[in-house]
Amino acid sequence: MGTGTKCIGQNKMRKTGDILNDSHAEIVARRSFQRYLLHQLWLAASRQQCIFSPGTETGKWKLKPNVVFIFFSSHTPCGDASIFPISEPENQLSKLVTGGHAGGQSAECRSNHNHLCAEDKRKSGKMASNHILKRMKTYDGGCFSIITEDLAVQHESVKLQGNTSQKSCERSAEMQTANKETGLVRPKLVDVHRTGAKCVPGELGDARTPGLGYHSVGLLRVKPGRGDRTCSMSCSDKLARWNVLGCQGALLMHFLQYPVYLSAVIVGKCPYSQEAMRRAVIERCQHISSLPDGFLTQEVKLLQSDLQFEHSHQAIQEVQTNSKTKLVPCSAAISWSAVPEQPLDVTSDGFRQGTTKKGIGSHQSRSKICKVELFHQFQKLVTSISREDLPDTLRMKTLKTYWDYKEAALNYQEAWRVLRSQALLGWVKNAKEYLHFT
Repeated sequence: MGTGTKCIGQNKMRKTGDILNDSHAEIVARRSFQRYLLHQLWLAASRQQCIFSPGTETGKWKLKPNVVFIFFSSHTPCGDASIFPISEPENQLSKLVTGGHAGGQSAECRSNHNHLCAEDKRKSGKMASNHILKRMKTYDGGCFSIITEDLAVQHESVKLQGNTSQKSCERSAEMQTANKETGLVRPKLVDVHRTGAKCVPGELGDARTPGLGYHSVGLLRVKPGRGDRTCSMSCSDKLARWNVLGCQGALLMHFLQYPVYLSAVIVGKCPYSQEAMRRAVIERCQHISSLPDGFLTQEVKLLQSDLQFEHSHQAIQEVQTNSKTKLVPCSAAISWSAVPEQPLDVTSDGFRQGTTKKGIGSHQSRSKICKVELFHQFQKLVTSISREDLPDTLRMKTLKTYWDYKEAALNYQEAWRVLRSQALLGWVKNAKEYLHFT
C-alpha cells in the first residue's frame, strides 16, 4: 500500500540511493510491492510456503497458478490518463446513473450515443419520483451519462483525432436542442481536465490554448516540482511501462522466469475516462514488436469503482462545502508491505519522517523502499543462495554496484530498450552517477 503526492526536485537527488525521488502514491505502492516480492523470493529460496513455484531454468521462479495482482488507485494517475474533456453539466448537481459505469459501459450504449439505452430509460422512469440530488462526474469510453434536476439523461461522445505526433480533443457534435419526450441533450464541452505533469524536455509541448486545446495527449510527461524540475516520469507513463516490463523491476527479474504483470487497474470514484486510461496505459505501447521471450504488451483490465477514498481532496471538499480553509496535501508518504519486519514506513521529503538535516545520510534516515535499502535486501537474498543454485545472470564476479546488477538482467534490459525505442521515446532516465552505489 502507498499514499503520497510529492516528488523531490532534481537538485535534491542523491548519488547514494538513499532518498525517495518519487513519492506519489502509485509509486510508493509499487515499491512496497517490490519489497513484498523480495520477501516471497526469500521464502521460495528457503523452501517455505510462498507465492512462487520453481521455474524451468536454474534459480528461476514463477508465480503459482491463480496468483494474480490487482492495482487499486483512489484517483486517476497523473499525466496522460488525467487529460479528458470536462462538460458544462459536470458543474450541476446530479445523480449517478449506476449499472455498467464502474467498469465500462455496455456495448449497446457505447455504439449508440444518440439514443437512450434500455437501462437508462428504465432508470430514468424509476428515478422520476425519487428526486435525490448528488454531485457526480463519470466517464467511460468516451460516453458518459448523468441525470440532472429535470432528470434529463445526457450523453456526449468525445472523439480523439490526430497524427502520430500530436492529438487533440474535439467535440463530436454541436449542442442539440433537448428532445421534449426524453430530455436528451448534448452538453457543451468547455475544457479538459488538466494535469500538472509537464511534457518531457525536447519533445512536443502543450498548446496551452484556452479550452479543449490546452493539452496535447499521448505524450510523455514529468511530474512538476516546486520551482526545481523533477526527473520523475508521470504515473501514467510508469503504468504504461509496467504493463510491458512488469512491476518487479530489473533486479528481481534475475530470479523470475516471467515478469509479474497486473491483472487489472482499478480507479476509485473520481473524474475518470476509460478512453484516456486505455490510451495512456495500453494503446501507446500496443504496437511494439520484437520483445524478448516472456515480455508482452498486456491487455490489462481497466475498471472504475464507485468507492470514493474518504480522505481524498474531492471527498473533503464535498464535506466542507462552506469552509474557506485551503486544502493542502499531506507532505508525508506512507508505505505498508506484507513483510514480517517493519512493514510500515513513513517518509517526508524522501527520508524517514523525523529525519533532521544533520541526520540525512545516516542509516536511520532511509526509507525501507529507497533504492539502496531494496538493493541491500536483494544482495542478502543472493548471498543466501549457493552459487550453483543461482541463475546464470548472477554468477558473474564483476557485479558490484546497483547499476551492475540492473544491467546484468539482460532480458529485462533488452525489453526496456525495445520499449523506449518504439514507444516511450524521450523517457527521462537518471544519469548513471545516481546508480553507482553499493
